[in-house]
Amino acid sequence: MSPPPQGAGSNKTVFAILAYLNILVVVPLAANKENDPFVKFHAKQGLVLLIGWVIGWAVYALPAMGGLLGSLITLGCVALSIVGIMNVVNGQTKELPVIGSLASMFNF
Repeated sequence: MSPPPQGAGSNKTVFAILAYLNILVVVPLAANKENDPFVKFHAKQGLVLLIGWVIGWAVYALPAMGGLLGSLITLGCVALSIVGIMNVVNGQTKELPVIGSLASMFNF
């Protein structure tokens, strides 16, 4: 566990929140020059969520049950993003359900 960021408006907090806002995950990945473990942890989870969004959109395009399944995947990504942002605001590095173990596989 890394120490919580200093203050709600710190750069660490802002970068970690951006990690959960879909394609904006590239901002903390590119701008984390200090290689901060708090930002890196949340960026990894945000990257897995972005992959989930893309899968959800691809499934949505499938005929028959694709729309329903794609919507459920997307709704799950929204819920996990909200939980992730709440963890950032509270200064926590808790793994998100389902995707947390996948995020730990990234090695950057």
